[in-house]
Amino acid sequence: MKHISGVLAVLLWLAPLSQISAGTPPQLPSTEKIKSQVARLGVGSKARATIKLNDGTKVKGYVYSAGDAEFVVRDRKTDGPTTIRYENVRSVDDNRGHSTARNILIIVGAGAAITIAAVFGAIAANER
Repeated sequence: MKHISGVLAVLLWLAPLSQISAGTPPQLPSTEKIKSQVARLGVGSKARATIKLNDGTKVKGYVYSAGDAEFVVRDRKTDGPTTIRYENVRSVDDNRGHSTARNILIIVGAGAAITIAAVFGAIAANER
């Protein structure tokens, strides 16, 4: 009975965390929002990004130049340019490091693992 109550307590504690990852389906962002995201990245070899297009393809590289209607992404390995119109972009992902959401999920996951280990350790100690 102690095992069942311990498992249920942990599951009830972790239930709100599952709501964090569940979200609404993504909507296409406006052209102005995409322009601002590209502008925030800047240009040059340190402006690394993964661009997801409306047709489902991905373009990885760095932003070489940005204009009013389109921008150029160069592949980091081949240095080949790809010109992309802002209205064809679904999302712009910054590749300069871990995002804040990813860092939060890592910390929450580590905390959950420690908590689960402590709960099961306490249960094992009480059974002796």
